[in-house]
Amino acid sequence: MKYLERRVIHGLLLLIGVSILCFALSAAAPGNFFDEMKLNPQISPSTVAGLRARYGFDQPLVWRYGHWVESVLRGEWGYSFAYNCPVRSLLLVRARNTLILTGLATLLAWLIAVPLGVWTANRRGRWDDRLSMASTSLLLSVPELVIALVLLYWAVRIHTLPVGGMASVDFGGLGVQAKLFDLALHLVVPVTTLVLASLPLLVRHIRASMIEVLQAPFVQAARAHGIGGARLLFRYALPAAANPLSSLLGLSVGALLSGSLLVEVITGWPGLGPLLLDAALARDIYVVVGAVMASTLFMIFGGILADILLVAVDPRVRLGKV
Repeated sequence: MKYLERRVIHGLLLLIGVSILCFALSAAAPGNFFDEMKLNPQISPSTVAGLRARYGFDQPLVWRYGHWVESVLRGEWGYSFAYNCPVRSLLLVRARNTLILTGLATLLAWLIAVPLGVWTANRRGRWDDRLSMASTSLLLSVPELVIALVLLYWAVRIHTLPVGGMASVDFGGLGVQAKLFDLALHLVVPVTTLVLASLPLLVRHIRASMIEVLQAPFVQAARAHGIGGARLLFRYALPAAANPLSSLLGLSVGALLSGSLLVEVITGWPGLGPLLLDAALARDIYVVVGAVMASTLFMIFGGILADILLVAVDPRVRLGKV
C-alpha cells in the first residue's frame, strides 16, 4: 500500500503544480475578460472597474490564487464570468460527457488491441503479422484530425449517422431504449476516431511484450508438454506480459484524454474540449483552470488505476521490492 500512497501523493502534488502553472500563465497572457467589456460603449468605465474589484482582478496574483483555492474547498471551483455561474456546474456536465467518450473508447481499444496483439505476436514474421504491422504503421502516420475529418465526411455522405452534438432534437420525447440508441449513434464518429488513433500503439506494445514472453523458458516447457493454442497464449503467456501492460493502461488513458479534447471540438461532442476552447477565447480564466484541472484529474485517476493493476499482478510491488 505504500506504493499506492506514494502515487496518490504524487498526483496531489501534480494537481497543485498544474493549478499554479495555469494561474501563472493566465497572468502572463495579455488582457482578461473585463478588458473586452471596455469595448462596449453601453458599459461605463466605472462599472468595469467595479466588476474588476468585485472579482479581485485588482489584487495580486497570489491573492487571486488563494481566493480560488478557498472556492475549490467550498466546491465551487471559481466563478464563470461568461456563464454567470459557479464553474462546478459547468464542469460536472462536461466532465461526465468526456468521461463517457474516453471510457468507451478506452474499453473498445483494449478489447480490440489485446487479442490482436497476442495473435500477431504468435504469428510473428508471417504474412498476416506483416499486414497488421503495415496497417498500424499507416494509422500511426495519420493525425487524429485527419481521421476525424474523414469520418465526418463519411457520416455526412451516408446520411445515417448524426454529425455533432450528443443527442437529437427530439431526445427528450424518446423512450429509454431509443435514447440509448440515439446516444450510441452520436458516439460512433468520436469513439471510432479515438479508437483508430490509439489502437496502433496499443497493438505494437502488446505484441512486443508477448513476443518477449513467448520466448521465455516456461512457455517453451509448456509447448513441450502439449499445451498450445489459445490456452497457452491467454492462460499462461498473457498474464506474464501483464506487468508492462498495466503501466501502458495509464499512459493510454492519458493519451486518449488529451486526444479527446481535440476530437470533441471537431465532432461537436459537448465535453471538456469545446468548453476549454470557448473559455480560452472568452478569457474566462476560472473555467479554463477548472477544465485543465478536470483533465489532469482524469489522467491521474488513469495512472492510479494502472498502479492498482500493477500491484495486483506484480508481487514485487506489493512487497515493496521495486
